[in-house]
Amino acid sequence: MFKILFLLALVVTAVALFQSSQRRRALEAERTAELEAALTTSRRAADEDVTRFGEELQRLDSEVAGHPLDTAMRQDYERALDAYDNAKASLAAVTKPDEIRHVTEVLEDGRYAIACVNARVAGEPLPQKRPPCFFNPAHGPSSQNVTWTPPGGAPRDIPACPADAERVLAGADPYIRTVQVGAQRVPYWQGGPAYAPWAQGYYSGWQGSNLIRDIAIGSMIFHGMSGMPYMMDGMGDGFGEIGEGVGDMFGGIGDGFESIGDGIGGMFDGIGDFFGD
Repeated sequence: MFKILFLLALVVTAVALFQSSQRRRALEAERTAELEAALTTSRRAADEDVTRFGEELQRLDSEVAGHPLDTAMRQDYERALDAYDNAKASLAAVTKPDEIRHVTEVLEDGRYAIACVNARVAGEPLPQKRPPCFFNPAHGPSSQNVTWTPPGGAPRDIPACPADAERVLAGADPYIRTVQVGAQRVPYWQGGPAYAPWAQGYYSGWQGSNLIRDIAIGSMIFHGMSGMPYMMDGMGDGFGEIGEGVGDMFGGIGDGFESIGDGIGGMFDGIGDFFGD
């Protein structure tokens, strides 16, 4: 009788461990699929921005043609060209969703360089270094803050590019950047965590800005702006540490289940010896 109970206990334990291992594999497969989907969507958004930046450089070539390039203008122009090359190289090297932020960081700096070249060509003062346009970071640096009320939300001061600022002040809708989510396109702040690194790159240099912090805090009004908290001061580093901790945790779980697998193998060998007795 004791042998039967002992055998049943071993079988029940083995089944429980096997089911746990299956659940772990299913969770890992689901997490891998989510990461791959996030990488695809965020890479698509960054690729659109790199392509658009290249088109802006082509227009810049036409605008500076025939203008003598002094040292300062040449430096800004080369900085914009380098940004394009670096953005393409960074995008090609991306293997994880979080790495997309390096692409948009470069683009943010490159667009300011373009704005400086345009100002020099026009004989105007250099533009103030400001956060990118909130409605679409690819619009380049903002020129001023405007009061904007999102649908169902409260009024907020938003950094806007000259064109969007003019539209908002005239009572028209700004040109909002949309991203693909499922079968529809939605404002990027409703795109979910997959687009967080993409937005983080554009605003990473403004983490200490009260303006960007206010936008991030107020993003709850926008219903689903889950990526914007990355822009809050200090949050980027915190999320990085969390990511590393999660990675270590899954690594530990994997090691633990390998030990369990070895234990199960030994247990069944023991059962064979048990019946041999």
